[in-house]
Amino acid sequence: MNRRPAADGRYRIYFHGRRISQLIFLALFIFLFIRTDYTGSDQLEYIVNIIFRLDPFLAAVTMLAAKTVIALMLPALLVLMLALVAGRSFCGWFCPLGTLLDGCRHALPTDRGGTRTLYPRLGRVLLLAALLLAFFGFHIAGYLDPFSILVRGLAQSVYPASHGVIESFFTFTYTQAPAFVNAVTEPVYGWLRSEVLPAERKFFELVYLSAFILLLVVLGEVVQKRFFCRNICPLGAMFGMVSRRGLLKTRGGSEICGKCRICSSLCRMGAIDEERAVDMARCNLCIECAVACPRQVISFGFGGASPQPAHAGLSRRHFLGVLAAGIVLPAVKGADVLAKSDDPLLIRPPGALPEKEFLGRCVRCAECMQVCIGNALQPALFEGGLDGVFTPMLVARTGYCEFNCTLCGQACPTGAIRQLSLEEKHRAVIGNAWFDKDRCLPYAKAVPCMVCEEHCPTPEKAIRFAEVEVTGAAGVVVSIKQPYVVDELCIGCGICENKCPLPGRSAVLVTSANEERDPTKKLPDPYSLGYG
Repeated sequence: MNRRPAADGRYRIYFHGRRISQLIFLALFIFLFIRTDYTGSDQLEYIVNIIFRLDPFLAAVTMLAAKTVIALMLPALLVLMLALVAGRSFCGWFCPLGTLLDGCRHALPTDRGGTRTLYPRLGRVLLLAALLLAFFGFHIAGYLDPFSILVRGLAQSVYPASHGVIESFFTFTYTQAPAFVNAVTEPVYGWLRSEVLPAERKFFELVYLSAFILLLVVLGEVVQKRFFCRNICPLGAMFGMVSRRGLLKTRGGSEICGKCRICSSLCRMGAIDEERAVDMARCNLCIECAVACPRQVISFGFGGASPQPAHAGLSRRHFLGVLAAGIVLPAVKGADVLAKSDDPLLIRPPGALPEKEFLGRCVRCAECMQVCIGNALQPALFEGGLDGVFTPMLVARTGYCEFNCTLCGQACPTGAIRQLSLEEKHRAVIGNAWFDKDRCLPYAKAVPCMVCEEHCPTPEKAIRFAEVEVTGAAGVVVSIKQPYVVDELCIGCGICENKCPLPGRSAVLVTSANEERDPTKKLPDPYSLGYG
């Protein structure tokens, strides 16, 4: 019986080390994700957005779109340099989405797509398209980036849904289970409430869309191992382009392999061809091929050269198609009605940059929405245009902007939302409120109501009352206090609209009028919004 070379033991150590690394970084990602929430402190205790600052794809696209160097995202250069030295190891050793997809192999039937990558050029096409579109002012990176897809799907669907399931389960055990069961479940629920679950249960618009996109990425494993990573991921394509010219080399099989194809059949990235040559642009350094090789002819090392498979570069047709898209889409955007007049109901978070800069920097990661105390920030659909989908906007009927909260600016990884001091936040104007007199009780029904004024948080109340005499029911003249807004004091936080006791549509509406990003904005015609 032939003994395997000593390198076998070394690669087995690397193989198990990779699994440990994946679990550690997945646990770290989950920990930071959970901590991207209000925990009773007005300051985030950890760099919860670090994963987005380490993403060279997001960094390149965002800087191109913003036409400036963003210091917050410069750490991504270190990760790109890692690819020069250690190949595409980030995808196989550190990426939390890659780890989750590897875990799905045990729950989903895979390998239906065979060992050949189905769309080998698509990732590079999407990478080039994202860079070109960003240069011309059309930011699409947040729709393609693996971390944006993962965090957005978790924050807007999985996390809130799991909160509801956990609360329902422990409510059932508390009310229906015997005392000895509660003796176990209640301490567990107490720990979950303090360490895992958010302070308040949150609700999001576009929850189904966010969940569907994440589910599509996961179900891609049914088609092919690491389908998203191999065929779509532009971040992986960027790593691959650098890795192909990096220092790490791989020596694949040779004539002594005979008909053996174990390595290529195991490769989750389709990096090994029929001749057993390893493409470093695709290899994510999982080491599985080196461990499984019965003759131990596959090896990894620095220096030298090794035969490489044919490079799946971009054809002239692909390049021209991407170039055309990069020119046409921004031009079409300029013909959108929003280019002429903004949607007055599109209210951005306090500290948000002017709209064009904001759209260029926002990576649609949903960090600001997850951390929002009042559940006010919701993902936009087309209120900000085609490239504004999933960007944050305030929806006051769902939640309101907490007067003493500055967390959204702390959570933003790119500076699309500036970090404000508490004093700056108190002065930040994101909109303006006005009353629908056909619905407001003191106006429409001569019924006393002071809820909006009671909740107004500004030191000098932005909502005040004018006492007037009106003819009420049965023709009786009554004295009633009717509310009005002092425009110079209103900051547009939305709490008045949120707390209005009327069912359905509120009698108070907040628009983006007078926002500090564009103080020239005036109140819209109420009839254009369906009011009045």
